[in-house]
Amino acid sequence: MQDKSQCRNIPTSFNLSNLINGTMKLENVIAVILILAEITSPLPLAGWDFWSISPANAVLYSPETKLPRTGELALRRAIPANTNMKAIQDSLEDISYLLRIPQRKPYGTMEGNVKKALKIAVDGKDSILASIPADLREKGSTLYSSLVDGKGGLEALLKSIKDQDPDRVSVGLASSLDTVAELELLQAPGLSFLLPEQYLKYPRLTGRAIVELTIEKGDGSSFSPEAGGELRKTATIQVVLDGYSAPLTTGNFAKLVTDGAYDGTKLSCINQAIISENDTGKNGYSVPLEIMPSGQFEPLYKTTLSVQDGELPVLPLSVYGAVAMAHSEVSEEYSSPYQFFFYLYDKRNSGLGGISFEEGQFSVFGYITAGREILPQIKTGDIIKSAKLVEGRDRLVLPSES
Repeated sequence: MQDKSQCRNIPTSFNLSNLINGTMKLENVIAVILILAEITSPLPLAGWDFWSISPANAVLYSPETKLPRTGELALRRAIPANTNMKAIQDSLEDISYLLRIPQRKPYGTMEGNVKKALKIAVDGKDSILASIPADLREKGSTLYSSLVDGKGGLEALLKSIKDQDPDRVSVGLASSLDTVAELELLQAPGLSFLLPEQYLKYPRLTGRAIVELTIEKGDGSSFSPEAGGELRKTATIQVVLDGYSAPLTTGNFAKLVTDGAYDGTKLSCINQAIISENDTGKNGYSVPLEIMPSGQFEPLYKTTLSVQDGELPVLPLSVYGAVAMAHSEVSEEYSSPYQFFFYLYDKRNSGLGGISFEEGQFSVFGYITAGREILPQIKTGDIIKSAKLVEGRDRLVLPSES
């Protein structure tokens, strides 16, 4: 567990602590009122018409809320791919939830899901391959064959389900979903929407990119060893940037990385987040708040989402290791030109549906996909020794290149 004594509140426009504490106090008051109503009311609360419960309860407190719980899942769902591929993905992802059922797992339902995915893949083969650019179609054809009847494909997954082997099902499912994501990325070589003309003055990322951050301890100590390894003076975090859902925010961040803006930047621990210092000494862009709502085809700008009314983002904050920009000090309609944070999602500080109370309020632009285990070891005063754009430079479009 993170040593809370090492964390401190810092003056910043990033107001997670106030948001969390204020909301929790409000919840406590509401809980007291409901308890008193139950005690004094001649009618039991169980007799209420639950169909009239507000959307806030339906979303924030429903245990059935299916938000992505890992960065990998959120990134896979964010790819703007062929509808057949998305249908295959949805069918397979449902199996992930079914696997969580203890004891008697519904293998019959799982089998039905895989057969459905196989039928879509076979019947929609021409459509799936036609959605891939011509120069990538040969690679796409190889991946398609692997998905259908390869070693880690759908046919093998179906056999594991029939054998009722949950471990093999889990491994086979992960393999099939990885292949699905690879195919979808081939189908999405750029943005699926046109940016508003007034935003073409900002850098933009027209797809995915990977940034590696090397972290070192500010006090000269070491990071805990990896399994079977030795103490490390530095540790590496890998972040996947999603330009499909947040092209302006990722474009600004990627440009700052290539400019060396974050090299030597200090980190601070605050409530549920690790945040970078506010001024890197480099020129960043104050990008408008940028959030892609689920079910929409382009981001919203300068506006937050109303989770209480059922609005949820494609890239949720409610994931451990989510990466987002802090708000601008001037206006919450804009993100900070430099300051970003790693979100340390904790279900204990969320609604019963597992949704963070800050959901839909910040521009989330990526997730840590490697190195999440070092986050609890980062303390206030630790330093980003270096940040490098290791993949995706060809997708970064600068204003002068537009």
